[in-house]
Amino acid sequence: MFENLQTKLNAVFDRLAAHGKLTDQDVDVALREVRLALLEADVNYKVVKELVARVKVRAVGVEVMKSLTPAQQVVKIVHEELLKTLGEASRLDLSGNGPHVVMLVGLQGSGKTTTAAKLALTLRKSSKRAILVAADTYRPAAVAQLEILGKQIDIPVHSEGTKVAPPEIVMHGLQRARQGAYDVAIIDTAGRLQINDQMMAELAEIKALAKPQEILLVADAMTGQEAVNVAKGFNERVGLTGLILTKVDGDARGGAAISMREVTGVPIKFLGVGEKLDALEVFHPDRLATRILGMGDVLGLIERAGESVDRVEAERMSRKLVKGDFNLEDFLKQLQQIKKMGPLGQLLEMIPGMSRVTKDLAPEVTDKQVSRIEAIISSMTGDERRDPRILNGSRKRRVARGCGVAVTEINDLLNQFRQMQKLMKQIGSGGRGMHGGLSDLFRG
Repeated sequence: MFENLQTKLNAVFDRLAAHGKLTDQDVDVALREVRLALLEADVNYKVVKELVARVKVRAVGVEVMKSLTPAQQVVKIVHEELLKTLGEASRLDLSGNGPHVVMLVGLQGSGKTTTAAKLALTLRKSSKRAILVAADTYRPAAVAQLEILGKQIDIPVHSEGTKVAPPEIVMHGLQRARQGAYDVAIIDTAGRLQINDQMMAELAEIKALAKPQEILLVADAMTGQEAVNVAKGFNERVGLTGLILTKVDGDARGGAAISMREVTGVPIKFLGVGEKLDALEVFHPDRLATRILGMGDVLGLIERAGESVDRVEAERMSRKLVKGDFNLEDFLKQLQQIKKMGPLGQLLEMIPGMSRVTKDLAPEVTDKQVSRIEAIISSMTGDERRDPRILNGSRKRRVARGCGVAVTEINDLLNQFRQMQKLMKQIGSGGRGMHGGLSDLFRG
């Protein structure tokens, strides 16, 4: 989401780094470009003005001018001030006796219903039993959608069709939550195409009835500045306790995420980072700030790996890799493990400095390449995967027909795979000739 902003900010900092000492004029020019980059990313203009003003006060002072690495010091200041704008991390308030009520609000099309299921699944990971309450009786198929999602993740859904009034459905849903000793009741409320009095009156009635500990606005990050205006409107009319930004993995400019905390005073609590039901992340302002500045998010990468990777399998595979006796079947399993962690573009962004290395490589291309390799290996027999040396001309032609690629692509994959095996053997034997092996691999 922050690719363009990240690229522009990195270009500014690179130019600063070219100066051994920074003058006031150098800082002014750099901050003008930072201001433009933030505005182009759809950050609210008032937020940009205040952020840049705070950075300037510090950047033209002794803090930078007497630093041994002035450019790095400016990056540090921008990072710290960006962090102030994003605010501190905020978690769901689930204190006191249950069932705790979480009420989701938002406009139609923001992903509210899917987010309700994602939130229930996230809570289950922390040993909380949740029940979903289908109180959106206006959008066609909203109730059916929530029921289907509930079945997929084995979370109960309280629904009464579309004829019963939403406040009544909520009342019955909360009774069921109490009787079933659920920890959390998540209410999926109705949205509209825009904020109106009828919707707000109904939300106010549900709020008075359910007394939710959390009222979370689900906002589409793709709508940019409008998402900030929507958040302000809901906060003024209903009173929000937090925000969930959806479609963060999309081609958005990212300004809404930077602006919302500052403009509304309401914390962002979760980010929707994909279409899958496990693609909901707790919002970490510090991690987002480092990613915006191209510093990666190693902690986030480790967490994803911990959730997606089978530890026993990973240890077994590492032993095979070091011995250099892993085969295409092992390689296929590794690809499938990596795919579970999310789109490759997102994973690469989380590695410090990797965004610059891969800035000319679109995320969709890398994911497509992984799927292509997976298709080629899946088209082979078990014997061929375990011992690729038996792949003669006729076998390669059969594999090519099975996955819809040219035989040359299969040859390229096999060559690269042999180079990888050779490299791993060299690492296992103490790294002799490893540099040459790496060079060959990346030329392949």
